[in-house]
Amino acid sequence: MSRRRYVARGVPGGYRIWDNKGRRWWGDHYELCPDDLLAELNGAGDYTKITALLKRYRAQKR
Repeated sequence: MSRRRYVARGVPGGYRIWDNKGRRWWGDHYELCPDDLLAELNGAGDYTKITALLKRYRAQKR
């Protein structure tokens, strides 16, 4: 059974994205993890979809 590459993990104050292959945190810290991002991370894990969602939520934070 293969492990997913990216997963959302709870950290103090919110969520972060853990990269299992690179064994490090990836992306920004989120106080609230958006449902569509969480579903993609813990579901199919498509890199292009995850990146697009991250860019969209990062732009909303500004």
